[in-house]
Amino acid sequence: MDDPLVFSDLIETWHGLPFVPFRDGVDVHYIKHGSPSVAILRYAPGARVPPHLHTGLETIVVLDGIQSDERGDYGKGTLILNPEGTTHSVWSEHGCAVLIQWERPVRVLE
Repeated sequence: MDDPLVFSDLIETWHGLPFVPFRDGVDVHYIKHGSPSVAILRYAPGARVPPHLHTGLETIVVLDGIQSDERGDYGKGTLILNPEGTTHSVWSEHGCAVLIQWERPVRVLE
C-alpha cells in the first residue's frame, strides 16, 4: 500500500509549488497523475475552461479567489462536487486557485 500524502498547510503553501501550462490562462501542479488525478489549477484573470463532460466524479475545493460556472460563483473554501454525467464550463473573472480531483478524465465538448 502507498503511504498517504499529507498537505497540512496546502492553503498557505500552494503558491510556492511549480506549475506548468494546462490550458490558455490555466496552469496546473499535479499532486497525483492518473486515475484518479489530483492537482491544483491556477486560473489567470479571465481564464476559461471550455464545456466538458464528467466521465467520473470531479471534486473541487476553492483555495483562493472565485471560480465560476453556469450554476454560480464559488469563493475560497467552497467544496464543489460535479457528478459523473454532468457538464459545465469554468471561468474565473479575477483569477483563482482550486484543488481538484478527477475520478476519471473529462471529455471536452468543443
